[in-house]
Amino acid sequence: MAHESIVNLTSENFEAEAEKASVPVIIDFWSEHCGPCKMLSPVLDEVAAEIGEAAKVTKVDVMDQRELAMKFNVRAVPTLVFMKDGEIKETKTGIMMKDAIIEKLNSFA
Repeated sequence: MAHESIVNLTSENFEAEAEKASVPVIIDFWSEHCGPCKMLSPVLDEVAAEIGEAAKVTKVDVMDQRELAMKFNVRAVPTLVFMKDGEIKETKTGIMMKDAIIEKLNSFA
C-alpha cells in the first residue's frame, strides 16, 4: 500500500500537483508489469514518510497516462524526474536508493 502522501499524477492534476508545487517534486514513471518498479515502490513510500512536506513524491502509471510519459520522453521504467518550480532539474532511469533520493530532493529545496 502506497504512503498516503504519494500523489498519483494524471493529465488533469499534473499542473497543480507537480508544476505549481512549492516544494521539490519527484515523479516516478512506472508500470504494473515492471519488476524494478515494484522494487522501487516501497523505497518511495519510505522517502514520502521520511521527507514529509519538504518535498512531494508522485507517481505516473505510463500505461494509463501515455501523454505524460511522452511529454517527459520516458523510454524505460522506472524513470525518476526531479522537478522544482515547474522545471525539470534531473532525470534518472532505474532504481535509486532512499538516501540518494532524499539527498537529491533536499539539494533542490
